Amino acid sequence: MASVTEEERATAWLGKVGLRPTRQRLALARLLIGDGHHRHVTAESLFEAVKTAGAAVSLATVYNTLRAFCDAGLMQEVTVDGSKSYFDTNTHDHPHFYWEDQARLTDAPSDQLVIARLPDAPDGAEIASVDVVIRLRRK
Repeated sequence: MASVTEEERATAWLGKVGLRPTRQRLALARLLIGDGHHRHVTAESLFEAVKTAGAAVSLATVYNTLRAFCDAGLMQEVTVDGSKSYFDTNTHDHPHFYWEDQARLTDAPSDQLVIARLPDAPDGAEIASVDVVIRLRRK
């Protein structure tokens, strides 16, 4: 059986949610999921990676494309410090480690996290999601 190419994986990823595979979207999708592994990126780190790969994509296009990927359910946004956003290709509920000294986000083991009870949502609201970011610093 032939292995799946980065281009095929990227095209299928966009196609499963009905996003048109434009040149810019495909360039970014190849970097995000082309090798089949999940990524945590910032818009700036993805912009640098796409420049290094030789694709002509503006920083504004990177931001807009990441937003489109999140809106389509392909990625989730994880906000750290209320101002720094990371984008995660793993959309399943899972906690994260934020490495303060490296400004880096990684997955934390889901099977070790236990949330016994959440507070009731206020009247007229429902809980949409729970984000767990565990901040780490070196000893």
